[in-house]
Amino acid sequence: MTLRLSRRTFLGAAATLAAGGVLRPARAATTPPRLLTAGRRILEVGGRAAPVFGITRADGGAGVVLEPGERFAVTLANRCGAPTIVHWHGQEPPPAEDGVAETGYVAPLADGEERGYDFAARPGTHWMHSHQGLQEQSLMAAPLVVRGADDAALDAQEVVVLLHDFTFRDPAEVLAELTGGMAMAGMSGMAMGQDSGQASGMTHGMDHQNMGHQGMTHGMGQDMGQGAGQGMGHGMQHGGGGPDLNDISFDAYLANDRTLADPQVVRTERGGRVRLRLINGAAATNFWIDLGGLSATVLAVDGTAVLPVTGTRFPLAIAQRLDLLVTLPDAGAFPILAQREGDRARTGIVLATPGAAVGRIADGADAVAAAVDLSLEERLVAATPLAPRDPDVRHRVRLTGSMMPYRWTIDDLSWTDRRPLTVAAGQRAVLDIVNETGMAHPMHLHGHHFQVVAIDGRPVRGAIRDTAYVMPRGSVTVAFDADNPGRWLFHCHNLYHMATGMMTELVYAGG
Repeated sequence: MTLRLSRRTFLGAAATLAAGGVLRPARAATTPPRLLTAGRRILEVGGRAAPVFGITRADGGAGVVLEPGERFAVTLANRCGAPTIVHWHGQEPPPAEDGVAETGYVAPLADGEERGYDFAARPGTHWMHSHQGLQEQSLMAAPLVVRGADDAALDAQEVVVLLHDFTFRDPAEVLAELTGGMAMAGMSGMAMGQDSGQASGMTHGMDHQNMGHQGMTHGMGQDMGQGAGQGMGHGMQHGGGGPDLNDISFDAYLANDRTLADPQVVRTERGGRVRLRLINGAAATNFWIDLGGLSATVLAVDGTAVLPVTGTRFPLAIAQRLDLLVTLPDAGAFPILAQREGDRARTGIVLATPGAAVGRIADGADAVAAAVDLSLEERLVAATPLAPRDPDVRHRVRLTGSMMPYRWTIDDLSWTDRRPLTVAAGQRAVLDIVNETGMAHPMHLHGHHFQVVAIDGRPVRGAIRDTAYVMPRGSVTVAFDADNPGRWLFHCHNLYHMATGMMTELVYAGG
């Protein structure tokens, strides 16, 4: 997904998400809503047909790009053959338009149903994904980019990259194997199986004769050098005694629906500048972004600007986004790689100047990646922080649970017996998120953005985010203004942790 955005073309026009898209005039406020379709499609992964879901525009491209000042005016049509509902991750709509059913405002869309959404869009790099069962694992996700008025000043080509982890198995089977067949505790009222998990009628245990190596075995820490789909199992230990990593075995890792066997190649100008909009849309995988010999400047995280930070390698947790500005040399091909933590497996795209040859890129790195950490988080400073203010309400949120049995909770409670976090409109709220488990958890708050104000009790002037990554046995403190009354989900964005219970809600008093 690549776009050209410059001072010459930005004013009054915008490019599409797809490479080579044509320019269109700016949309007027009275323009009819954009159409998005939640449907089914076929990918080729490793030479095999892969039935998956997708969220596409009228022209068949994935997701949507909104122009500066444009409202999120969208009609979502469900054509996937099963109930679905789509969450607009990173947006702050009224609660009934958030795209979730758990809070009780709306029901999922039935197959064939359409629903309209219309609210003020928050600028930045965001994404959309199903909040129905395990559909997100089967690629019911797409980019959601909202351009800001200052984006043209970069005079840079835009490249959007959506990362994902992929399995040929039915996600319901994956969850059942993790839990020993226990029912989900985190997604109340959501039907499981093929209708909400795998797309297009995929059978359980597909191609068993070729998938015996994918079992989710316990305690395989001695085999951390293996690649995708090769025994990265349940209960993996990093480096012997480190955090638990990668509790699910995947067949492939995708960047814009493609593996490194056939990566997307984005042609760039010689010596040009590229804005990478990176989205970790994986269900259960954290990545390291590796730029090789290139250096980049961090412009924003989770769609919100930060003070510039430079580097060549950056952690990207599940559901988080990272905007990087890269200046390319005059000639060459430059892989932008995402390597799975605790593994050699990787995916990515290639930036290449005109005429540059693109060689084969191995889907396994030379060395195993370390666990994703907070090395970047500790350096980030919000470009526009929250106004100084003492908190009015403070909640201690304990992340609890274990690998065996596979059950993840908040304050030892699952969604069905949750204890809501209460605030009142106008309050400054603080959440002390304390991770008591051996796994890291990306914690996402719907309908709000918060500032990271402490890491392990140490004050920081951190980034404004919607998803905070909390390390094993560590803590992250976040602050936000309660300015969007309603009921809002707060959950781990590892899909299988949420499915087994690591979800609660933020509730406004009197709402």
